[in-house]
Formats: sequence, C-alpha cells, structure tokens
Amino acid sequence: MNLQELTHLYDFSGKTIVITGGAGVLGGEIACALVGCKANVAILDRDPALGEKLIRRVAQIGGDIGRAVYVFADVLDRQSLIQANEVIQKEFGRVDALINAAGGNKPTATTSNELAFFDLPEDALRFVFDLNIVGTILPSQIFGKAMAARGAGNILNISSMNAFRPLTRIPAYSAAKAGVSNFTQWLAVHLAQEYSTNIRVNAIAPGFFLTDQNRFLLTQNEQGELTERGKAIIAHTPMARFGAPEDLLGTVLWLLSPASAFVTGIIVPIDGGFSAFSGV
Repeated sequence: MNLQELTHLYDFSGKTIVITGGAGVLGGEIACALVGCKANVAILDRDPALGEKLIRRVAQIGGDIGRAVYVFADVLDRQSLIQANEVIQKEFGRVDALINAAGGNKPTATTSNELAFFDLPEDALRFVFDLNIVGTILPSQIFGKAMAARGAGNILNISSMNAFRPLTRIPAYSAAKAGVSNFTQWLAVHLAQEYSTNIRVNAIAPGFFLTDQNRFLLTQNEQGELTERGKAIIAHTPMARFGAPEDLLGTVLWLLSPASAFVTGIIVPIDGGFSAFSGV
C-alpha cells in the first residue's frame, strides 16, 4: 500500500455518520473532525440550542469538507430515533456508521460525605443505567437494522476507563460503562455471525477528560484548582494530565476507517497510561 492509498483510508467522502449526544464536548469534537474528513454528519441531541451552536462551529471550518445537520433525538425514546432516522435518510440517504456518544453520570448517583451508597436514590441510579446502556442499545437497534439488511456498517460505542477499573464514588456509572463494553463485544459477534462480517462494532474507553458531568468531582472552583480526587487521578496518570477532546480523534478515525477492517469487538483505552500504571 502506497502513501496515497493510506491517506485515502481516512477520506470519508460520501459516508454518512450519525453521532448521538453529538452536541456534547466529546461528540462535538468528533463531529468537527469527521466533517473535516469530508463525511456527512448527523448530530443527534436533545438540546437544539447546543446542536445549532455546533452547526455554526462546523460551518467555520472551511476548506473541502463534508456537511453536518442537527437532528433532534432522545436516545431513550425509540420513536424519536425512528423519526431522526427518517430525517437522515431523506437528507443523506443511507447511514454508514453510528457513534453512540450519549452518556454521562449524575451527581445524585454519586456517593459523598452527605450521600451514602445505601441512600443513593433509585431514580438517579436508573437514570445513569438507562442513559448509558439503554441509550446505546436503542440507537444500535434503529440504525443498525439497516446496516444488517445492507450487510455493511460500523458502530462505535463510548465506554470508559471505569469499565476496566471501577472507581470509588460512582457505582452506577462504573457498572453502566462495564455494560457498554460487554454489549460492544456481544453486538460485534452477533452482527458478524448473524448478518455480515462487513459490520464492525468497537468502543473507545476515554480516561479522565474534564466534562460537565465530572467537573464537580475533579475541580473545586472556577480557576480549575483540583480536588483531592483530581490530584489522585493526575498522580496515577503517567502522562500527568487530563485528556483533551482532540486526543480521541486518531483512534476514532482509525476505528471508523477501512484501516481497521479486521478489527471488531475491542475496547481501546485512551487514558494517558492510567490503566497501565500500578501506582508503584
């Protein structure tokens, strides 16, 4: 394979990629990168204001790029996903890849000095499990069905470092993301054996990235001063920093591209070495 052929692997011209939670910090960065690689991107999110803001950001990229549209969808509402799929089919035609980026934690599902594990409210626990697990399975059903019928496609899930090594204080989130990793492996085998070996399913497992969902755990003021938990994370991350959204892009593009044509059912840590460090 020559350099031109290798470069072409990351040209997504004519490909349509759906991103759930696409207006979030991580999903938005991925959306911009894919549009820059000439993909057509459907940004699914429950927040129209964030969606339209991201569309404006994409429009500023310039150059020879793909297109992006915002489509309202709730990953916990099957009917809204069906309607979103119809909109995307009319706009772009078929869906070539799905990125399940919707997910997150909830403060009331997190233990603290004020809230013991035994008192975590049921509605908060269900919210975290539903958002991360059901919110990954439902889009995979809706958008994966056409991939199965066509015999080609790509699904990329967002797991977490918590799926490898459960962290203190976030029992629901850790367990839910472990479920996402397990489902990723299950779906990869199911689709390859029952439908087509040209449908691949993988996941990335980000380490510690500052987001709206975890900022309250890792920083204690607007200046970004770290909490004791934040300091402990940095001390156990060999690269000695939190991840930035752009740190995900190389792995995401590889898993979505033909460069990883023989890769399915894996969960790739993107964690600055956290999972490799014993602390000694």
